[in-house]
Amino acid sequence: MAYAAMTKEEAQHSIRTFYEAVKIGILLMGNELKVNEKIIRLMVGFITDVGNMDGIVYYARPDLALGSGFGTAISTQGGPRVQEELKKLGKANTTEVVVTGGGNLQAKYILHAVGPRFQEEDSEEKLGKTMLNALRKAEDHQMQKIVFPAMGAGFYGIPLEVCARVTLEAAKAFLGNNSTLREVVFCLRDSRELKVFQAYLQKMM
Repeated sequence: MAYAAMTKEEAQHSIRTFYEAVKIGILLMGNELKVNEKIIRLMVGFITDVGNMDGIVYYARPDLALGSGFGTAISTQGGPRVQEELKKLGKANTTEVVVTGGGNLQAKYILHAVGPRFQEEDSEEKLGKTMLNALRKAEDHQMQKIVFPAMGAGFYGIPLEVCARVTLEAAKAFLGNNSTLREVVFCLRDSRELKVFQAYLQKMM
């Protein structure tokens, strides 16, 4: 809304909101949210094709076997080394994250994050913990740029609105707390997912 179309009070409130956001290091521009000079970014695409990333996150099964969809892409594009590393690791519990090399993928690492399934008890809390563990693992491996899918949405039944709220809040809180990560990207499958994430990103101003 242009300032000319606002009342004096509305204009003053808008200006105050802007400067308060800048003051605490948060600024929203399109599909990006800036948090203490770090970036949360939204995009649409296929996650294994995202360039210039140190790590990509895969919403893994407890047995760490690469399933269909994104898992097939990792198997095909990453080559057999990824699954060989996973076999040595065995299994992981819900909220745990294990890291393998990226094989032939552009990213150096894959973070296999075992998140909750829909209607699982305390699924929101577990999803938040899974996100936090993935971000911590990224820091442990000195990654600076990491890309997530819409964690648990779709096949695993986490409602998209819950996914957007929990994962974006987790990323914002983590980046705002002296993180060494520089950029967290959410690579979404289509415009439907993007719109839900965009709406919540706007609320985070």
